[in-house]
Amino acid sequence: MRTLGIIGGLGPESTIDYYQTIIALYQERTGDGSYPQFLINSVDLNKVREFVIANDLQRLTGTIVEEIEKLARAGADFGLIAANTPHLTFDQIAERSSIPLISIVEATCAAAKVRKLKKLVLFGTKFTMTGEFFPKVFSREGIALVQPDPADQDYIHDKYMNELVQGKFGAETKAGLLAIVDRMKTKVDIDAVILAGTELPLILREPDHHGVPFLNTTTIHCQAAVTEMLS
Repeated sequence: MRTLGIIGGLGPESTIDYYQTIIALYQERTGDGSYPQFLINSVDLNKVREFVIANDLQRLTGTIVEEIEKLARAGADFGLIAANTPHLTFDQIAERSSIPLISIVEATCAAAKVRKLKKLVLFGTKFTMTGEFFPKVFSREGIALVQPDPADQDYIHDKYMNELVQGKFGAETKAGLLAIVDRMKTKVDIDAVILAGTELPLILREPDHHGVPFLNTTTIHCQAAVTEMLS
């Protein structure tokens, strides 16, 4: 079995979800009751977040590469970053990494392609919703990504950074997020919502809402990782 290395802590709640999901998927695939061995390097969320807010992408890249190299020295054969926003500089990180990395964006695009989805809305931090790193990948497959309205982006970002990352998953916030899904469905007739923030599946746990599927980027990323572990 190939050894996976995870950059975790971005944020802590979703790193726990990655850990549990990988074990569950591995046991489902192997069926022998065994547990996978893999490595987690839990880094300081605040440090990485400061680089993103300051748009200091060079230091963001350098910091994550340093942490990936710790995983490589510990024996990881390949790795992943257990968060969407740091994929802002995934290409640069992958170029400098000594081990291959699985992109959450590429994996999610492949899942959307399999399901023949053509128009999706992106939920995540404002850095993710307004960034080019998701559209760049999806446009190659002819899949359109749409953004929520600016006020809804502000709402999602605020709740994400000030509640979800801190492990607060309230009913009122969930209702607010689902109301945005309803508005997007009425306005744009979307095929699905990409939960492009790994804390979002912890509050939007259902597979869909009013017939609009949710693409859980954590589960998709973990599925790709387990496939690689067992390759």
